[in-house]
Amino acid sequence: MTDEAVPTLYEWAGGTEALERLTEAFYRTVVKDDLIGPLFAHMDPDHPRHVAMWLSEVFGGPDRYTKERGGYPNMLRHHLGKAITEQQRRRWVNLLMDAADEVGLPDDPEFRAAFAGYVEWGTRLAKHNSQPEAAPPPHAPVPHWGWGVAPPYQP
Repeated sequence: MTDEAVPTLYEWAGGTEALERLTEAFYRTVVKDDLIGPLFAHMDPDHPRHVAMWLSEVFGGPDRYTKERGGYPNMLRHHLGKAITEQQRRRWVNLLMDAADEVGLPDDPEFRAAFAGYVEWGTRLAKHNSQPEAAPPPHAPVPHWGWGVAPPYQP
């Protein structure tokens, strides 16, 4: 299989519509959760759509988050000073994985490994950047996440 034949994670997931279904289902659960719900008590009603835009760009889709929402500096701003705990980070990860199952994101091992890899990396970075003593770089590119070592199996 040539590199040109390998779909992006965005394409494999089902594109914008699939990622919007994911974030809608996820945040419906988040706001009711005792541990992480308080972090989202004043969430903008468009937040799930904005997170779907971020994930779309990260996974190889259109760069709408950068063009319309300000890219990395804007994402960083949402985490500064939140003092996210490890328990909150893990709950976020678990609820997102549950939402991925709920909305029917692909469950092949290759996709889920890449998806989980980004979610683990991204939430650990968010936790680190949210601490009071953190001094993250104010400007960085939006990460572009790929398949890693296991691209999709296509016979």
